[in-house]
Parts: sequence; C-alpha cells; structure tokens
Amino acid sequence: RFPPICGLSLEANLKPLVQWLLDLGFDKSQVAKAIARSPQICGYSLQAKLKPFVQWLSDQGLDKSQVVNAIAGQAQICHYSLEANLKPKVRLLAARGFSQTDIARTLATCPQTLGHSLERMEYRIGVLEAAGLLTDTSFRTAVVMSNEKFASRFG
Repeated sequence: RFPPICGLSLEANLKPLVQWLLDLGFDKSQVAKAIARSPQICGYSLQAKLKPFVQWLSDQGLDKSQVVNAIAGQAQICHYSLEANLKPKVRLLAARGFSQTDIARTLATCPQTLGHSLERMEYRIGVLEAAGLLTDTSFRTAVVMSNEKFASRFG
C-alpha cells in the first residue's frame, strides 16, 4: 500500500512519529491502527504537515481526545490539504448555518466527512435544506450515504 515506507529512516521518521502520536494521547493500539490504515502518514513531516493539521482540528473546537479518535479512526484525513480541501469545507458548513459546535461535532464524530468532495457536500446540504431537514446530524448521515441510498431517501 505504501512501498516507500521501506525507505524511511527508523530514527529520523518512524520513531519520532510514533512518539509524537503517543505524546498527543494515542495509545499503542491507536498508533498501530492509524499507521496500518494510512501508512503514508509515516512519510509526512511532523512540522510541516501533521502538527498544523492537529492544530487546525483543535482550532475547530475538537479537544485532544476527539483529535486522537478522529485520526485513529480515519487516518486518511491527514492526507488532505488544509488550504485546498479542508478549510473550504469548513467554510461551506459555516456559510450554510452550521455553528462552531456543529462543525466540531461533525469533524469529531464523522471525520470521513472530510473525504467527500465539496460538490457532494454542497449538493447534499442543498437537498436537505430544501426538504427542511438540514441539521448537523442529518448532514453527517446523508454525506456518507451511497448515491443510491441518498437518492432513494431524499429523492
């Protein structure tokens, strides 16, 4: 899944990453789960990629345990660009009436939301809004549904 991991330095890359995750609050099984689900994180710079990402999640209102659970459960979210991907999605939610608490709850309980396209999010918010059903809970449910299930449920 990520052959370049074999070329990473144990001392320069892997040990500092594991220690940082442990210091962040991950337990050993969560570290293993995150790396197994997304080995690419081993190649990311702590300073340039991972620390800013964790800070951004914190800035959105997630506490330390929510940050850990979001990354441990959906480590792929670390791959996304803050500027090109994540910030526009949060701006969309805020522009469509989601409170900071709603946004934090969405990121904490459904981090896979971040993996969906901005267009998908906009469309599904629009459908829910038009039906008078838009809440953070309905959005979290709708955004992860298959296209078929969404169409059959919301038409």
